[in-house]
Amino acid sequence: MKDRIPFRVRPMLATLVDKPFRDSKWVYEEKYDGIRILAYKEGSQVTLLSRNDKDRTHSFSAIAQSIRALEPLTLLLDGEVIALDRNKISRFHLLQRGIGDIRYAVFDCLFVSGRDLRHEPLGLRREELEQIFSGKDGLILSRRIAADGLDAFRVAKQQGYEGLVAKCLTSMYVEGRSHEWLKVKVHQESKCIGLAVSPISTA
Repeated sequence: MKDRIPFRVRPMLATLVDKPFRDSKWVYEEKYDGIRILAYKEGSQVTLLSRNDKDRTHSFSAIAQSIRALEPLTLLLDGEVIALDRNKISRFHLLQRGIGDIRYAVFDCLFVSGRDLRHEPLGLRREELEQIFSGKDGLILSRRIAADGLDAFRVAKQQGYEGLVAKCLTSMYVEGRSHEWLKVKVHQESKCIGLAVSPISTA
């Protein structure tokens, strides 16, 4: 059926590393402190599933409504529901209490208008996401911090982010833990921050 997505997925997970690095083939995004959500839009029906397949559609009904208003008939988004504080920083304790500016930070598009994008490179999937994204209430694109991974880490530290997620632009979407998505937490700052570290050596 044209208004159905013929599969369900488990989320792609980043591997934790202890050092930031620079590589022109990677992008560096803010690491959010929230609840991972896969959003399925099938016609007028929207389903929000957590990382452990719990249905959170009713918990985040306003976000579901914003996704329903997007143009594509079928759509599968990956992102994180977050609550932003006054400084626009995600805080999990605010989300637990249901306060703050609650948003869905979208960072991937796996299916759109009948097309399966999981085997396309991340760079193309991001382009597709940006084309369909219309800034509906409650929805934001994941924030890319800086082109250089070391600069991105410094910004993340200065701004008080939880950390950063580095993603290879050629990576396909795979279920489970991957070494083509890496995460660095700010509190694990390395003494070698000034050195360039390759993704292979840090994994």
